[in-house]
Amino acid sequence: MPMTPGTSVTDRALPRRLAAVAALLLSATTAAVLLPGAAVAAERDVVTTHAGATTAEERSRIDAYWTPDRMRLAGALIPEITPVPEDDHTPDDPRPLPADTPDPGAVWSHGGAVDRSVGRLFFTFSDGYDGSCTATVVTGANRSTVLTAAHCLRGVGSPANADTWNHNLYFVPGYRNGTKPLGGFSVRSMATSSRWDADPGSTTSDDVAVAGFDTGVLVVNRSAEGRPVADVTGSQRIAFTRPAEGEFVHTFGYPKDRLNNPDGKYTGSRMIHCAGPVRPGSAAPLLWGGSCDMSHGASGGPHLTGFDTRTGTGTVVGVTTATDELAGGPAGTLYATRLGDSAHRLYDWARIRAV
Repeated sequence: MPMTPGTSVTDRALPRRLAAVAALLLSATTAAVLLPGAAVAAERDVVTTHAGATTAEERSRIDAYWTPDRMRLAGALIPEITPVPEDDHTPDDPRPLPADTPDPGAVWSHGGAVDRSVGRLFFTFSDGYDGSCTATVVTGANRSTVLTAAHCLRGVGSPANADTWNHNLYFVPGYRNGTKPLGGFSVRSMATSSRWDADPGSTTSDDVAVAGFDTGVLVVNRSAEGRPVADVTGSQRIAFTRPAEGEFVHTFGYPKDRLNNPDGKYTGSRMIHCAGPVRPGSAAPLLWGGSCDMSHGASGGPHLTGFDTRTGTGTVVGVTTATDELAGGPAGTLYATRLGDSAHRLYDWARIRAV
């Protein structure tokens, strides 16, 4: 299934987690392989929207909710007894990474625009557990548009059901070791493809993701000082282009563990970088990926082409969705939903929303 957002399925939360997130890899779970030709019940692909924090009181409540320890523990199996993860003190390296250098997964220590425009996206499931994904500020007329994976925002089901959607959504650009170096931004509104509105009795998150509809967009509220997020962080370009096999792509995320070595865990404290050529998934050809040692919590992270390691800028062409467990291919492959017509509709909706 698609990666789950930074939290794992536990016996205490089976109904919500299995129904909404367990199928997708990167929001913090693992994926089940789909049979070829699995159908998505809903035929139409239009924009489905949902309101977030629209009042000053709600914005203030969400900002206060995400304390340093709560952010550090987001995605913990049993947060009540889980020790607060240690900080990652990997030193910063001002030297740019050599261009087109393959990287299977390491702390990004080279700064640049990506260190500000990408961040951790926190949320609360309807069962009360906190999780996290990754999200990116992208260019848009309202300077308030953020891109992530749809499975980080909701599960399959009626959009009118509040339990379909995650709550307390909060974007922290440049997140590091429990801090908000650029502040935190509550989410004003969000959108996914209407393919997620399907009957969960006949359609799973995996079905929707494999069909290429795991893109979600957010419109975030202004900062405490009244500034749009892109004025604070800068933004990454976005494009809706056909992928090419062998294309060199840079991927960023905030995983809670390693894909190839779950016992050697990342803690979500620092942003992780992967880079290399990509290919379509053998079991899910609409998903594209390459070798990358990230897993739960990296969902929604950007896949960038034309990435300049000196400036930290590139063009977002996809968002992390799943691993080889869902999409097939070599072990240790991290896959993205590539941005196409469906994602373009979502972006066009988000980029002109007033904030």
